[in-house]
Amino acid sequence: MPLTLEEAVQKALSRHPQIKAVMYQIEGEDAGLKGARAPLYPQLHLAEKFNRTNNPMWAFGTRLNQERITREDFDPDRLNDPDAINNFNTSFSVSWQLFTGGRTRAGIEQAEQRQQLALVLLQKTRQEVIAHTAKAYMGLVLARENLDVMGQALDTARSHVAFIESRYRGGFVVKSDLLRARVRVAELEQKHLNAQSQVAVAQAALNAAMGNADNPSIRTTPPFKRSFEKDAPLEVWLEKALSSHPDLGRLDLMRKIAEKEIQKAKAGHWPSLHLVGSYDLNTEDFGDMGDSYAVGAMARLELFGGGRTKAGILAATAALKRVEALKKAMRLKIALQTRQAYYDAQSARKRIEVAQSALEQAEEGLRIVENRYRNGMLTLVSLLDAETARREAQLLHFKALHDYKVAQIDLALAVGIIDSEWVK
Repeated sequence: MPLTLEEAVQKALSRHPQIKAVMYQIEGEDAGLKGARAPLYPQLHLAEKFNRTNNPMWAFGTRLNQERITREDFDPDRLNDPDAINNFNTSFSVSWQLFTGGRTRAGIEQAEQRQQLALVLLQKTRQEVIAHTAKAYMGLVLARENLDVMGQALDTARSHVAFIESRYRGGFVVKSDLLRARVRVAELEQKHLNAQSQVAVAQAALNAAMGNADNPSIRTTPPFKRSFEKDAPLEVWLEKALSSHPDLGRLDLMRKIAEKEIQKAKAGHWPSLHLVGSYDLNTEDFGDMGDSYAVGAMARLELFGGGRTKAGILAATAALKRVEALKKAMRLKIALQTRQAYYDAQSARKRIEVAQSALEQAEEGLRIVENRYRNGMLTLVSLLDAETARREAQLLHFKALHDYKVAQIDLALAVGIIDSEWVK
């Protein structure tokens, strides 16, 4: 079964490595959002520690934590020069951030915006894959059309050689005409081989665009049509491009992320408030254990950090201004690309009509020259020139059809509205 353009695009969208890479990035951003929300919940920890000491203060404190203090332990000799003591400490601790000056909330919103940023990147990547696949498909169609034209030209040249040979044997033409006709066949055979190579290259390009590593053979269906819709005015395309292009949406999200970074930096001026608690078990040999707990709250305010907070605000502000400047530059770039693609499409559409007219004239001219040559009214040079004109007119016609389709794809990509429906 032949592969249609729509099927080629769907295959590319389902298996292209670039799309899969963005899907993995989306999974990573989903995980990043969960991580950003983690500080909203209490943090629980379990720790197991071992230490051995004969430090007077720590040895006495350790026995006290183990709840093993006796009267003998207050003997000054034992206090001043205690025996080494082992301690196994099992600690359950909890901490909970109650207030961080808005840093946690800003981080969550940044993670959500990065998630949306990845989705915008997926949209842009899909558009690029669609455009690349469609243009590769058109390239293969054009290469096959060129191969067919070369094959037809070669068959025609061979038939002319056979006719000239019969007339040469009858003494109606000179040998130089026969030799010239054979040379033309040799030239067309070389061009036919080159056209076959171009088909192989175009097929490999389409397979790469679809993510096919094994480069299978592809049979296309000609998507060219002789009737084309009239394009909307340039102003309509520009309005669409500046309102829906994914690159502008990406920069809008980057601006929001930069604004949240400023908010996070300013949170350094605010105090942070935490609840903390712990439960400890202390033992020397896992026999008798001493247990204890501690709960409390902690407020922390940075009075001086060497300018760290101010520097963070300045850096975040600079990043915001950079994104705003990039967006202005992107608008100019998108407008230029849209204009260029629009004018290319207009030019290509006009060339179709010119190429069609030229092809019809070349075909009629070849018919007339063939009849006159067979009747001995024209030289072989006229026949060869007519053949060349017809072949070039055919190639130019197919090239014009190809260029218009490619220009339409480029225009949709420049505007940012291309999808799998657009290539139908």
